[in-house]
Order: sequence, then structure tokens, then C-alpha cells
Amino acid sequence: MTDSIRVLMVEDQEDLRDMIGLALQDMGINVDTTADGHEALAMMAGEHRYDVVFSDVSMPNGMSGIELSEHVARTQPGARMILSSGYARSQLPPLPGHVEFLPKPYRLRQLVELLTAR
Repeated sequence: MTDSIRVLMVEDQEDLRDMIGLALQDMGINVDTTADGHEALAMMAGEHRYDVVFSDVSMPNGMSGIELSEHVARTQPGARMILSSGYARSQLPPLPGHVEFLPKPYRLRQLVELLTAR
């Protein structure tokens, strides 16, 4: 069941964020969206608890997805962290061991399968 999954999607491209966020909601996934890591931290500082945090590696405003993943590990230890990038994994800085990786471009079905994997 996807309706029990709570996802925080961090994506700086507004059109992509809106399109994927709506598609996930249509598939029964409970999703909150933010534009950058700082907004994500603000959401996680409250009472919001997430099963999965999904973010691009390269993010604006001084916080990368890798840095965000470190905050997630500390503040939401039960949450899975998925990072995505158009760069090959070998072109990226080393990803923390707890982080899953989804290369861009991806299909919505690939994202949903990864989000709902337990």
C-alpha cells in the first residue's frame, strides 16, 4: 500500500517538483514538496516525520542533497534517503552509505518502485 508512505521531495525545478508531486499523490503516496534543503530542514524540524526523503544531489542555496542526507540521518533516523542526479554516480562526490541513488532521467514507475520498496 502506497498510502501509508510519507515522502518529502526536495526539487528546485518547480515544474518537475509539481508534476512529480501530483503524480505521486495520484498514485496514493502522501508527499510534501520543497524547493531546497533549507525548506526541507524547516519541515523536518516540526512534527513532520517521513518514511523517505527524495532529493536531487545538486541543490541551490548552499545545501547539497548530500548535506541534506546527513541532516536526515540525524533528525529522521527512520527515514530512507534517496538522491538523484543527471550525473553518473562516478562523477559525484562519494555518497554516504545510507543513501540510495536514482539516476536521471528516470521513469515515474522507477521512482515509485524505489519509494515503496521496504
